[in-house]
Amino acid sequence: MLYVSIAMMMRILRRGRRPHDDEFVAYYAARAGHLRNTAFLLCGDWHLAEDLTQTVFTKLYRAWGRIDRHDVLDQYARRVLLRAFLDERRRPWRRERPTPDDEVLDASVPDQRGVEDRQVLKRALLRIPKGRRAVLVLRFWADLSVEQVADVLGCSTGTVKSQTARGLDNLREVLGDTLEDLRPTSPGGLQ
Repeated sequence: MLYVSIAMMMRILRRGRRPHDDEFVAYYAARAGHLRNTAFLLCGDWHLAEDLTQTVFTKLYRAWGRIDRHDVLDQYARRVLLRAFLDERRRPWRRERPTPDDEVLDASVPDQRGVEDRQVLKRALLRIPKGRRAVLVLRFWADLSVEQVADVLGCSTGTVKSQTARGLDNLREVLGDTLEDLRPTSPGGLQ
């Protein structure tokens, strides 16, 4: 859970309610987890993902009264998230790199092939350019259409298509031999 954002919600409730606060709190409760997961796929760091999600909801709350169409809130939130992610990466104090998960000892994660595959994919995503990573996350994680991604990114559909193709090529390149290692072997050990 996002503790700072919950603190913000409590301040909102204590200082007096505005007419749209209930709608905002309901939207937050419904979408915060999904937005945080999307932020994590973009940046690869849970702490930064929480910061980005908090930034999104802070900006969303400040603009809530001016938003006429609440049917496009998810699209607006994704756009704010993407811009916050790109801005965050430009700041010099954010040049830290998250520790790869294979270097962190975590006994709570079961040794399962699916978990391992996800970790390999996550590390590969972090090694491709952030613009292409954003396109891939929006297309395949957020399950947006080419047109929706183009709208979120403020570019043409052709750019989204080309960045998707190049991003997938980058992923294949980064994964390289790892793809061979992920293929199941036959009982005799032959592939």
